[in-house]
Amino acid sequence: MKHAQQIRYGVEKVGSLDVFFREAGDPEHPTLVLLHGFPTSSHMYEKLMRELASDVHLVAPDYPGFGDSSAPSSAEFEYTFDALADVIDRFLAQRALTRYALYIQDFGAPVGFRIATRHPERINGFIVQNGNAYEEGLGREGWADVRKYWEDRSDEHANALDGVFTLEGLRWQYTHGTRDPDGINPDNWNLDFMKMSRPGTKENMLNLIYDYRHNLARYPQWQRYLREHQPPTLITWGKHDAFFPEPGAKAYQRDLDHVDYYVLDTGHFALEEELAFIAGKARSFLKRISTADASSS
Repeated sequence: MKHAQQIRYGVEKVGSLDVFFREAGDPEHPTLVLLHGFPTSSHMYEKLMRELASDVHLVAPDYPGFGDSSAPSSAEFEYTFDALADVIDRFLAQRALTRYALYIQDFGAPVGFRIATRHPERINGFIVQNGNAYEEGLGREGWADVRKYWEDRSDEHANALDGVFTLEGLRWQYTHGTRDPDGINPDNWNLDFMKMSRPGTKENMLNLIYDYRHNLARYPQWQRYLREHQPPTLITWGKHDAFFPEPGAKAYQRDLDHVDYYVLDTGHFALEEELAFIAGKARSFLKRISTADASSS
């Protein structure tokens, strides 16, 4: 396809919502759906998409309330992970994507696992970058204030989370645990800060943070899915992540018989320092699973 390595930008109408997405590569190639984390958007995958587009069809949507998708108020849209997964599930169906691998990071894990457990026949593999599905993958200190908010949804505990939305707090999420904090592009947190500063966004995000507790109750279901379906899985995990530390990566090996497993000397947003490594491993992994997919069909 001409210009296949260029990123293409579009909007898909899903109900009343505009779902913004990035796309690259030839749709005839194996598809990788990239699900972003908090507090970012599909922007986090832009460089990876350019690296992989010669061999892979890539689609990266923004969830409602994130990036350039619609950001309705909490009165107009229920900010829960069930709702996010519903929208992205419909988006993928409308884009006629029926067989794909999932790249999951941070919030991308609860969205992705909801889709995978609904449609196991559509999933031919996972790339997991600090995308958690286990209790031991929740860092004690990183989640301390959030757990207090889960227990008591008071203004006091909500205010304790304010730092998450500040420019410095966003910068910390990108630079904590990295080898070279000065080498991380500040455009990342400046863009996130602009989006997070929109009227009503903090309330929307607090609703999602509060709802995150329901993901823990889903962990046994997701783990059972992994044991029963044994999806090929590549793990590329930043080991110095304060939110999702290394035990969350190791736990996948309990339920999966075969895992390509790499723990990297970096933080939460591992692509910022390990783009070349992750892209290389992802390319080889996707080639292998697409070959297996073709031979079994």
